[in-house]
Amino acid sequence: MDLNLKDKVALVTGGGRGVGRGVCRRLAEEGARVIVNDFHEERAVRVADEIRKSGGQALPVRADITDGQQVRSMVTRAVETYGPVDILVNNAGIPTRAPGEEAKGGWEEFHASDPSSWKKVIDLNVYGTMNCTHAVLGAMVERRSGKIVSVMSEAGRVGEAKLAAYSGAKAAILGFSKAVAREVGKHRINVNVVALGAVDSKELTFGELDEAAQGRLNQLFKAYPMGRGLERLSRASDVADAIAFLSSDRAEYITGQVLGVSGGFAMP
Repeated sequence: MDLNLKDKVALVTGGGRGVGRGVCRRLAEEGARVIVNDFHEERAVRVADEIRKSGGQALPVRADITDGQQVRSMVTRAVETYGPVDILVNNAGIPTRAPGEEAKGGWEEFHASDPSSWKKVIDLNVYGTMNCTHAVLGAMVERRSGKIVSVMSEAGRVGEAKLAAYSGAKAAILGFSKAVAREVGKHRINVNVVALGAVDSKELTFGELDEAAQGRLNQLFKAYPMGRGLERLSRASDVADAIAFLSSDRAEYITGQVLGVSGGFAMP
């Protein structure tokens, strides 16, 4: 299916690794000109180089998306280089740790948490998404065209014990996106969300894992019906394909929706 993304300008936050990298590469494969944002400049440069070596167009931009001024400067640079932003993918977010990593500070009961630990999670997930959306939306309204896709976690839809601040921040992305979708539908701008479960960054096959790792994965599969069937967790490519579709005019009558790319983890 041709998604007709050739020469569209796409800004992807947190594009320097993992899901963000997959999204950047997928959009570039479709012909989009990609602004690869990351807090760590070397990551953004590496992904942009990968895209260019494959024949695509990419601009790496280091910016802290919790800083509104840095976001506005990033968008200005994008416009000066490629033109107005047609597609915004709000991907950047603080990843959570697996339950077995509690000793490293990953999960904790809310009543025992330190309020100072909430701020970084909320700033990046909530204010980062709002800053980037605010920076591109005015021009989209003027042009009566645009696609915004934000990435949340299924924890924001169903709640996750010991991840209260994280779940709340991710839920805020959904509420915010639905509200904006209602505002800007009249301007032919689509605003949607994809919800993720566990993502396998190493993308190993089940057979490549040792017996202990297979056992841990089998326990996880109890929550992922498709994971059990495919013998794997989701991959960056799964998410990238969904975002590419929602970024295209093939999805022009879809707005204010959340698409779970999580193997059936949540079925609301």
